[in-house]
Amino acid sequence: MNSWDVNSLDLKPHSPQILSSTKDARAIALAIPAGESMQDHQVHERAWVTVLGGEVEITTTAGERIAGAPGLVVEFDPGERHAVRALSDARLLLLLTPWPGVGHPGAMSLEDKDHAREHAAEHRDRSEAGPSKRG
Repeated sequence: MNSWDVNSLDLKPHSPQILSSTKDARAIALAIPAGESMQDHQVHERAWVTVLGGEVEITTTAGERIAGAPGLVVEFDPGERHAVRALSDARLLLLLTPWPGVGHPGAMSLEDKDHAREHAAEHRDRSEAGPSKRG
């Protein structure tokens, strides 16, 4: 058995702490200072956000909005875009499952990662060359 008293962890803003990571799930504790946010983003996994301290407002790109305090649990489908804004200093627990999710770079084979790097390098080279001119 593993256990954590998440409320006693010395969490630093902008430094999520991975509590556990297995092939089944990842648990992450994080602190968000009042007025700051985890901007609109998405993850490859199903995600649960549990408010352990403070108050947050959670929004989706579909226009859904909920505010809550300790005890609020919100579930997101894989790939569902969302944002979390701290209305006061907030402490959250994130659960991601399965870990890593389909399409997550950590789930890619080494060969797939090589192809992804090659594609990114080609894209970077085209971007650095600037727009092409036709006469």
